[in-house]
Amino acid sequence: MSEASLPPSGARQDRGFTVARSLDVPAAISGAIAAIGNFDGLHRGHRAVIARAEAMGRALSAPVVLLTFEPHPRSFFRPDTPLFRLTPEPVKLAVARALGLDGAVVLPFDATLAATSASQFVRDILAGRLGLRGVAVGHDFHFGRGREGSPAFIAREGEQLGLAVDVIAPLVQDGAPVSSSAIRTALSDGDVETAARLIGSRWLVRGTVQHGDKRGRTLGFPTANIRLSPDCALRHGIYAVRLAIDGVVHDGVASFGRRPTFDDGAPLLEVFVFDFAGSLYDKTLDVEFCAWIRGEEKFDGIETLIARMTIDCEQARTALARGAEIPAPSLLPLAG
Repeated sequence: MSEASLPPSGARQDRGFTVARSLDVPAAISGAIAAIGNFDGLHRGHRAVIARAEAMGRALSAPVVLLTFEPHPRSFFRPDTPLFRLTPEPVKLAVARALGLDGAVVLPFDATLAATSASQFVRDILAGRLGLRGVAVGHDFHFGRGREGSPAFIAREGEQLGLAVDVIAPLVQDGAPVSSSAIRTALSDGDVETAARLIGSRWLVRGTVQHGDKRGRTLGFPTANIRLSPDCALRHGIYAVRLAIDGVVHDGVASFGRRPTFDDGAPLLEVFVFDFAGSLYDKTLDVEFCAWIRGEEKFDGIETLIARMTIDCEQARTALARGAEIPAPSLLPLAG
């Protein structure tokens, strides 16, 4: 089974990407083939589902879309239990666009959808309101009230309705299924290279640069400060990163953590962009994590900190210069 292929960085020919946030789909994506799931991470297993949907779309000359749900159903059912989202909605849609899909249908996951029976979901929503011609789902896709629907169920219903259904077997890597939970575990350990292998491209975050205390500027390392979601469980530490600024990809080094040398405050992503001059305030940046440098430390003085930051930069440059060895391709620059 082939995975959804990635175009060379920056080389995707944009065919347009249509997003529907209700059951009323625009003409551009009507009669579509849908890859259905939560798709948090859009990892290699998810991309196998997408690849099958794309093959079905080519066979039927139909548009291919991602059918997904927001908020994540786990957040709906367990609102008090934080969920480390690998790809919040804006990133998920941007990656889906980069993978070459024609659009996405984002269904609000609310009490009404949660109470919808599996039969109603297939008959009234998929075949009815959305008018899908076919769907691809993963082997573990469950849906409908009380998760009563299964891949076998949707296949039986689809046969009666003339809805093509393809169920994708699990994708195994290093003896274990590729999963969002495995990626979360890797990132919580700071192992961004394992995460990249599981995802099929480097894990990235998107955020808007905020004004800070300008401390980095006084240290000789001005940083772009981005506040990530409170549920982000990435290990605190220093990383070699790449980021896109106005469509141009730059190298850099980033710290994610609480700045124990200074204030031990709320977690913050601070990115020092190599060989760049200019203001980044209020810009929305995509930052991909390429290599782990070290854990977060508390230093006993500014000079010691500066010396360590200088070494961090050298190590990050070395890691990024080994670009061919980074175990997954880049999606930067990422549109959308």
